[in-house]
Amino acid sequence: MNHPEVSVVIPVYNEAASLPALFARLYPALDALSRSYEVIFVNDGSRDCSAALLREQFERRPDVTRVILLNGNFGQHLAIMAGFEHCRGEKIVTLDADLQNPPEEIGKLLARMDEGYDYVGSIRRQRKDSAWRRWASRAMNRLRERITHVKMTDQGCMLRAYSRQIIDLINGTSEVNTFIPALAYTFAHHPTEVVVEHEERAAGQSKYSLYKLIRLNFDLMTAFSIVPLQMFSLFGIAVSILSAAFFVFLVIRRLIVGPEAEGLFTLFAILFFLIGIVLFGIGLLGEYVGRIYQQVRTRPRYLIQAVLERSEA
Repeated sequence: MNHPEVSVVIPVYNEAASLPALFARLYPALDALSRSYEVIFVNDGSRDCSAALLREQFERRPDVTRVILLNGNFGQHLAIMAGFEHCRGEKIVTLDADLQNPPEEIGKLLARMDEGYDYVGSIRRQRKDSAWRRWASRAMNRLRERITHVKMTDQGCMLRAYSRQIIDLINGTSEVNTFIPALAYTFAHHPTEVVVEHEERAAGQSKYSLYKLIRLNFDLMTAFSIVPLQMFSLFGIAVSILSAAFFVFLVIRRLIVGPEAEGLFTLFAILFFLIGIVLFGIGLLGEYVGRIYQQVRTRPRYLIQAVLERSEA
């Protein structure tokens, strides 16, 4: 357990219904790999009995199980960060607790790492999610790749493998909000992807609502690029030029035709459109300023209530 070959980090939030099935499949899958390993569960402030189930599992397999209990709900990525800071393995795998990514697929990722890759992403084959989530994911993947130049075919799949060097670099960052797969991609020297199976959720419901998915992708784009600000600046310049040209046109028209009121509602429509653009720009600017505000407060990213692990003699 001091220096296992593989560490599996699993964030848990209100997954009591799926944890027994996860335990039943995860440990046999890892035992079959014939590699030394540890499993790190990070309880992200669950309100159900997930923490109690994790304690029971730790008591069953204390030799390979560690449990980190956070002092509240800090979000999936910060829960994974807590696991990264406590893992000891040379190869680190992240896995969701909902069993949509089968734990039996971990061997595929480790096999690619054995070939010399330092970061192995995954692509879900025949996703079992709803149609709108698949469509939204494809659209956001294309937009994110154009803006950030981070090339991930399937950014929403949490089944990924990282080398020890990449994890150390991630642990050395002090970002309050980050998207771990994209951050790891920027650190990777030799990344690759593999196709993995995808299953329907074993139990419970997804913790990502439409708002959270939009919020996550917005965080991703603003965390890795200032292109949104640059695009808005260029758009503002274009609108200003068009507005100036339209103003000159109205002045010339008034001199030629004389005063008229027929175009009043058209002017109001243009005005409301420009006001909407300005408000959007203020919100975009506020997003970047808000990230700076969160960073300069230097508050801890998460608080650990307890760590369950076997003491070394």
